[in-house]
Amino acid sequence: MTEFKALQISEITDNVFQCEVVERQVEDLPAGDLLIRVRYSSLNYKDALSASGNRGVTKNYPHTPGIDAAGVVEASSVAEFAVGDEVIVTGYDLGMNTAGGFGQYIRVPASWAIKRPQGLPLRDAMILGTAGLTAALCVDKLEQAGVTPEAGTVLVTGATGGVGSIAVVLLKKLGYQVAAATGKAEQGVWLSKLGADEIVDRAELQQGVDRPMLKERWAAAVDTVGGDILFNVVKSLQRGGSVACCGLTAGVAFQASVLPFILRGVNLLGVDSVELPLVVKASMWDKLSLQWKLDLSELCQEVELTELPGSIERILSGGMVGRVLVRLD
Repeated sequence: MTEFKALQISEITDNVFQCEVVERQVEDLPAGDLLIRVRYSSLNYKDALSASGNRGVTKNYPHTPGIDAAGVVEASSVAEFAVGDEVIVTGYDLGMNTAGGFGQYIRVPASWAIKRPQGLPLRDAMILGTAGLTAALCVDKLEQAGVTPEAGTVLVTGATGGVGSIAVVLLKKLGYQVAAATGKAEQGVWLSKLGADEIVDRAELQQGVDRPMLKERWAAAVDTVGGDILFNVVKSLQRGGSVACCGLTAGVAFQASVLPFILRGVNLLGVDSVELPLVVKASMWDKLSLQWKLDLSELCQEVELTELPGSIERILSGGMVGRVLVRLD
């Protein structure tokens, strides 16, 4: 029997959860086409929710979170993958109700995995992870809606987070003027290094919630927070502008009005990176390995499994900046 290390979340009493690194057996993993030795994972807000016992994310415990994994195939029951193939797995049920990337092994359906694109090492793939994939999907949706660098400034909310910080880097690479919104004023210099041309205090975006329209300001936006901030962004879009929405840390509801959509013809674009068809994910990963290849050295910190509990606490308390890469070897 093959033993491996994994971060395990256990419910020790009703709604009291414990996070610890344990030894597990490969034989205890769920059934699946591919057995993958995980080299790298990354920490996302959804992982932190799972680790804190959020039943909306993970129903049953004990459980190993980790919605991202990159590693090497060690056993395959399908012709599409061979032993030794380097693969990326993000989303679907990984790390939610299926043992995830915070373990040195995972076993998953072949329909969840893509072969690592040339030009994108496993480590770089997990610095991106679901956050990078989501940021790329947001920018792609904006461009499909007709947004161009000439249209004006693109706002990114929650800009110090994983999706937000990568969106800032990507938009700047593509030639956009970028405004980074954050409640962490002390991170303004860091956001400017990433490519932000303007730093916006989050408090600004919380003003005017009770007004049906706000002054036209943004050509487009990537919103990672939701709530009333999202609808204030909608109300501040220029005529024909679009906002790609992918997050909910500020809430799942907002006070809505149809006026911005009717009077300015703006677009609210939803982005999902979890259940996206694999062919779409693969296309986006190819893009991130080629024309959208990014230097993310300024926004990544690397941790081992034993250091993950501290990182989880920081992300839940709102203190995390950038990306956390998890090294499994």
